[in-house]
Amino acid sequence: MLHNGSGLTTSHERPASWRGKRLRIFVSEAEAWQGRPLYRAILEAAQRHQIAGATVLRGIEGFGPDHHLASERLPDIADNLPLLIELVDSEEQIGRFLPVLQSMVRHGLITVTPVTIVALSTWQEWPR
Repeated sequence: MLHNGSGLTTSHERPASWRGKRLRIFVSEAEAWQGRPLYRAILEAAQRHQIAGATVLRGIEGFGPDHHLASERLPDIADNLPLLIELVDSEEQIGRFLPVLQSMVRHGLITVTPVTIVALSTWQEWPR
């Protein structure tokens, strides 16, 4: 297999892997966007922008910049647990979606990490 400048592997068969990006968005359950939960709004926006994959994970404990601990162990403060939203797609798709995401996340942290995507799907359009 040969690697070209775009990060794609080249051969006569389907590429085995290519470069992509993973967005991680750290927010709390209480964050909202236009009257609904922020995590739901982010997922819906990612769907509209045809992001390849998205997952929301609910943390059992954590804190943000204010260092206020939210914990599942303490029922009186368990109503604002941390959420981690992960989005994965090509570098180009993530680059186009990032400004949308930045306009939505007012209190949270967004990270972007390079990843190697190994296609396990039947999507014919990958990579985009």
